[in-house]
Amino acid sequence: MEFNDKQPIYLQIADYVCEQILQQAWPPGERIPSVRDLGSSLEVNPNTAMRAFDYLQQQNILFNKRGMGYYAADDATERVKAMRRARFLDVELPDLFRTMTLLGISMTELEARFNAFQLASAS
Repeated sequence: MEFNDKQPIYLQIADYVCEQILQQAWPPGERIPSVRDLGSSLEVNPNTAMRAFDYLQQQNILFNKRGMGYYAADDATERVKAMRRARFLDVELPDLFRTMTLLGISMTELEARFNAFQLASAS
């Protein structure tokens, strides 16, 4: 995994875990890799991975079964979508609108690109 300087590493790891949940690689209700295993596979300190797990547990996306490990919550997919949707609408969308304004990109042009993307994704 390539880490960037724009966001703390533990939040990037949390995003990675969320991505795995959304892609059903780690289905809701199922055990996920241990802190040590995830830290090792991502080549980060286990304490950093633990910080990501703690964050996701606070968001009720993961839960810990004492002595058994971490599990994706039964409603983890919905919680991840809600969290990402809020971040997109509150942070990323205003940045997109700002860039569109600076570059003179209209909503019509954006809509055409979006429709083309949807067609390409459907095939």
